[in-house]
Amino acid sequence: MTIIPTLTTDRLLLRGHRLDEFDEFLALWQNKDLARFIGGEMLTREQVWARLLRHAGLWHHLGFGFFAVEERQSGKLIGEVGFLDLHRDMTPTTEGTLESGWGITPPMQGKGYATEAMNAAIAWAGRQFAGRRMTCIIDLENGSSLRVAEKIGFRRIGDAIYKDKPNAMFERYA
Repeated sequence: MTIIPTLTTDRLLLRGHRLDEFDEFLALWQNKDLARFIGGEMLTREQVWARLLRHAGLWHHLGFGFFAVEERQSGKLIGEVGFLDLHRDMTPTTEGTLESGWGITPPMQGKGYATEAMNAAIAWAGRQFAGRRMTCIIDLENGSSLRVAEKIGFRRIGDAIYKDKPNAMFERYA
């Protein structure tokens, strides 16, 4: 079983998710402004619970997963970043890669938190999975995330169709 590392940046703490913060996690994923670019709709309570448990399973079985992102100054959960392998039904595939993702609560966006958190996560992955391919898919209308991808070293390699919707596909190496 993998112990989820804790990563510290100047402003953030990246750590494992906690069951006692389920209500905060639920509020994050029921924010329509966040959800519109990640699946297109707010998640139900049941879906958020399954997402929370999925994170633990990724760490346990694959040795990587998503980190909860906590703002150090306030101690508040402000989002999540990390890696997954969902075996998505899409072309081209992200299967077998460190598929990267990030989501910061909209009131905290525009402060560089996603970039800061992902840079820390990528540095960790580079030590653990040197040379492994990383990918990410981003809704073509999500200009903020498209800019974050470029800032953290991803290179656009084309488009991917996921759930009948075109997304930009990016890659980089750990």
